Amino acid sequence: MLKNLPMDKRKTLVPKKGQIKREWLLIDAKEKTLGRLASQIAKILQGKHKPYYTPFLLTGDYVVVINAKYVKLTGKKMLEKVYDKYSGYPGGRKEISLSELLKKNPSRVLYLAVKGMLPKNRLAKRMLDSLKIYPEDKYPHQAQSPKLVEV
Repeated sequence: MLKNLPMDKRKTLVPKKGQIKREWLLIDAKEKTLGRLASQIAKILQGKHKPYYTPFLLTGDYVVVINAKYVKLTGKKMLEKVYDKYSGYPGGRKEISLSELLKKNPSRVLYLAVKGMLPKNRLAKRMLDSLKIYPEDKYPHQAQSPKLVEV
């Protein structure tokens, strides 16, 4: 349709609300490297794998990640990587090492890795709502019949 138009007359097509198809995808994180897995999940949540990707629209798919506690790490990250949060009050800084966080809440490690790879805007919160992470292979989304994706 656009091939016959001169270059100055071509328009960028922005998908309308009814044209955006969001699927449910299932990813098994067992023995996958944390950073490589997180970057692939971030691309899927943003919708960069679709031909009608638009930066200011929510075009990404829903992602269900299972076996998050069996994610693989390289180097000395298990000993040296530290997550910290700050409440805003004096003395309100708390640190937790990666190994402690994996024992306490293994899903949080992958969540924070994906969150850091998404754009820092209002749409990122809505993208993260489409991410479901489970430490084991049991998940409550069988009704959506997610397609298994190899990353």
